[in-house]
Amino acid sequence: MHETEKLWRDASLRSPRELALLLEISQALSRNLNLQETLGAVPRLIAEKMGLLRCTVTILNRDRGESVIDEAYGLSREERQRGRYSVGEGITGQVVQTGKPVVVPRISDEPRFLDKTRTRRKQLKEQQDISFICVPIMVEREVTGTLSVDRLFDEAVSGEEDLRLLSIVAAMIAQAVRLRQGSLERCQALEAENARLQDELESRFRPANLVGNSHAMRKVLALVPRVAPSTTTVLIRGESGVGKELIAQCIHYNSPRAAKPFIKVNCAALPESVIESELFGHERGAFTGAVAQRKGRFELADSGSIFLDEIGDISPATQVKLLRVLQEREFERVGGDRPIKVDVRIIAATNRNVEQLIQDGRFREDLYYRLNVFPLFVPPLRERRTDILLLADHFVETLARQAGKDVKRISTPAIDMLTAYHWPGNVRELQNCIERAVLLSTDGVIHGHHLPPSLQTAEASGTEPAGKLQAVLEGVERELLVDTLKSTRGNMAGAARRLGLTERIMGLRVKYYNLDLHRFKQA
Repeated sequence: MHETEKLWRDASLRSPRELALLLEISQALSRNLNLQETLGAVPRLIAEKMGLLRCTVTILNRDRGESVIDEAYGLSREERQRGRYSVGEGITGQVVQTGKPVVVPRISDEPRFLDKTRTRRKQLKEQQDISFICVPIMVEREVTGTLSVDRLFDEAVSGEEDLRLLSIVAAMIAQAVRLRQGSLERCQALEAENARLQDELESRFRPANLVGNSHAMRKVLALVPRVAPSTTTVLIRGESGVGKELIAQCIHYNSPRAAKPFIKVNCAALPESVIESELFGHERGAFTGAVAQRKGRFELADSGSIFLDEIGDISPATQVKLLRVLQEREFERVGGDRPIKVDVRIIAATNRNVEQLIQDGRFREDLYYRLNVFPLFVPPLRERRTDILLLADHFVETLARQAGKDVKRISTPAIDMLTAYHWPGNVRELQNCIERAVLLSTDGVIHGHHLPPSLQTAEASGTEPAGKLQAVLEGVERELLVDTLKSTRGNMAGAARRLGLTERIMGLRVKYYNLDLHRFKQA
């Protein structure tokens, strides 16, 4: 028998030692508001003071109907993770189910003892049997967990005294366990929600689910599954609003890093004075206002991906530091001197003509070649007109659902207007137009007059030119002559010079339109 356990069994010393143990547990429970530190101290105190092999606190997850080991003394991390018991399963599950304590004098004689943690095998192989005691932790007659201990078996030792003491300790830690139970259930619920959202993101950003059936888009989407599984740097190019960020998300969420962070940085939106701190972080006191150490976007993206949008707009000084990150995968925080290693996949995007920027000396050529390992060009919407209606239908469905409206279709005149427009703002402009039309629709149909004025045609707006072409041109010419003669106060030579005509042609046009020069001179 262990020396500590011998002292504990001494009848003359047991009561004072019990009181001392209960006092220490009480102090530990009231010393710290951190539930993990509070509960973590209890098994250690019990095991050390009573000379036990192990002491374990399990907590019941009511949503899952299982008890998990939350804190323990004498168990490794792997052994703790194996300790999960459904209600009614094994001795621990039985205590949770019945709310009654159980004393097992010899675990080798108890078939219900499962030893899921696999920690008792060594003693059993050495012919050392173990006694096991498990008591419920209850709050208002509801079981919230268990407290259990292991000790080497001794025929001369009765477990009743230990059972009494452990029941008192269980009552003392009941409220702390109840608080810990709520915290544990919230954490597990958040983990489950995070896993669900992760699955949703991965399914949403599969190439097959991205809207676009044109030949140009099929070529782009065919490349995504090829580059996504690798760690290759990707440079996405295309006009503003074509969906470069969507392609970047598609690459990340179809890669092995899908469960890791995806950090987005708009380089054009960050002032030059703060972009270095935003990307690489800063140390406390690095500059005025740096009151604490701060991690940069690259550190936050460690093990995941970072999306550098509008990469063509960063300053030359930042380009130098970014080049080092691409080459060495390390950097220093602003004001720091310790290199920080990161494992980050870089996906960059730009709508600028990078080759022209290089010629103008505004972008480093070596950085361009580091970024341009796997280029992807997303074509503008005007070059994939077959995608316009697919995208419009998709936006109508999603935006109508968000607005709580029942929009069933797009009218034929509106379709003609959508397909005839040149879309300088690309997909983003199309989405904004559909959102406006959805809000204006009152009969479940998007009509031509619901679209912005820039999309209106002459037929749809009733503004078709009246008269023949010759008459319209003569009207414009007469108006231009009148305005110019007004400006020159009837001076035909001056008016001719302004209009780029000879004085002879100017005189003929004035005579043709029967214009009175004296009226302009008086004006």
